Amino acid sequence: MSSLFKPSSNTTFRAALVGLALLFGGGLIAGPMIYVRTPYYQQMQDPIDQPVQFDHRHHVGDEGIDCRYCHYLVEKSPNAGVPPTSVCLNCHAQIWNKSPKLAPVREAYFADRPIVWNKVNKLPHFVYFNHSIHVRQGVGCVTCHGRVDEMAEIRQGPTMQMGWCLDCHRNPSPNLRPHDQITAMIETEEGREKYGWPAIEGKFSESGSNTAQNPQTMNDVHSRTSCTTCHR
Repeated sequence: MSSLFKPSSNTTFRAALVGLALLFGGGLIAGPMIYVRTPYYQQMQDPIDQPVQFDHRHHVGDEGIDCRYCHYLVEKSPNAGVPPTSVCLNCHAQIWNKSPKLAPVREAYFADRPIVWNKVNKLPHFVYFNHSIHVRQGVGCVTCHGRVDEMAEIRQGPTMQMGWCLDCHRNPSPNLRPHDQITAMIETEEGREKYGWPAIEGKFSESGSNTAQNPQTMNDVHSRTSCTTCHR
């Protein structure tokens, strides 16, 4: 009587078991690694609720308030700083000074306590980031935070993952701009084409020859890709 299964069936079955183990086992490892890199996990498109409704479109876009007016530490500290309530009331003691929406600001001011804002751009605790270094070297606010002048509620712009940071650290020139245009709500390439910002290797120069200037050289920026640059 012939056997029900061929002798090679054992080998096929074992190979199938190994394949299934690799498929599901690899998925258990690779799946989370892929998931944490998705915009969904990083909540990149989700506006962050704040204790006070602050519309950047109005303050930055309509009124033209410079980023540094509120984020006053950005040029001299690792942290950009959030505005104390006294800064808010420089205007709102006179404008909309009875608005219910600004009641938390008035209450915080008279109680001499800060408003607790919710963080939008979150880096792991083991990552060192210094705002002042980037700003002083010509990296504009738009590069990392996006067009906040078009956001009713602030949300995360770029991924801010290590690969994204390293791309800029390897070749910072495309993201650099003149120091007096750091807070301009203009994309870098648009600024080079329309406003005469320093071009890169002739890409945006009218003649396409040696008239181009490299902003990395002009701003004295050096590529830094050592692990200790961010992991200290």
